[in-house]
Amino acid sequence: MNTLQALIFDVQGTVTDFRSSIAQQALAIAGARAPGVDWGRFVDDWRGKYRPALDDILCGRRPWSSVDRLYRSALDEVIETYDLGFLNPEERERINFAWQAIAPWPDAVQGLNRLKARFKIATLSNADVSAVVNISKVGQLPWDAIFAAEMVGTFKPDPRAYEMALRYLGVAAGDAMMVACHKYDLLAAGDLGMKTAFVARPLEFGPQANVDTAFDERFDINARDFLDLADQLDC
Repeated sequence: MNTLQALIFDVQGTVTDFRSSIAQQALAIAGARAPGVDWGRFVDDWRGKYRPALDDILCGRRPWSSVDRLYRSALDEVIETYDLGFLNPEERERINFAWQAIAPWPDAVQGLNRLKARFKIATLSNADVSAVVNISKVGQLPWDAIFAAEMVGTFKPDPRAYEMALRYLGVAAGDAMMVACHKYDLLAAGDLGMKTAFVARPLEFGPQANVDTAFDERFDINARDFLDLADQLDC
C-alpha cells in the first residue's frame, strides 16, 4: 500500500457510538415519565426505520430529504409505538438533535490522530454535512476534510458519493481507503477501485445484537478498532 494517501471514514457506527449517546439523551429528556422504556431498544427501532427510507430515496420511491428530517419523521412513529405521546414538539426536536451530538468510540480520537500523522483523513457520511460538523466538534474529531453524500444529492452506496470525496481530495481511487464497520459501504467503495478497511464495531447495536463483525478476506485490512488499524498501517 505504498501509494495510499487518504483514508475516508464512515461516521455513524464506525467512528461514533450512536446507540449509547442517543439512549442517554432520550432518557434525560423523558425522565421519570417513562420508567419502563428500554431506551437502547428505542434507538434500535428508530435506526431501523432509517435505512429503508434511504433505499426508498435511492430507488426513486420518495423524494430527496435530509437525513435530519428522515430521522425526525421516523421519531414520531417510534414515539407512538412506545406510547410516549407526552413528548412535546420541542422535546422531540431535542431528542432528534441527539444524532448530531453522538460520542466517539473510546479508540476513535487517538486512532484518528495517529492515522492523520501519515494520511489525509476525511469523512464520507450519509448524515447531513451540518450533522457531521456538529458531531466532529462535540467529539473533537481531527478531520482534514468533511464530506457527506448530501453534497451530491444521494446516499451511499451510490458511487457518486465516493467519487465526490476522491475528487475533492485529489486522489485516485487506488490511492484511497474506505474505512467502515458496514460491509455494504466497503464493497461499494471496492467496486470503484478503492482500498478497503473493515473495522469491527460489535456494540454498534448494543450488547445483545447480532452484528456481522467477521473479518472478511474481500477487504484489504480487517481491524479490531482504529488503534489496530493504525498499527497495521504503520502509524
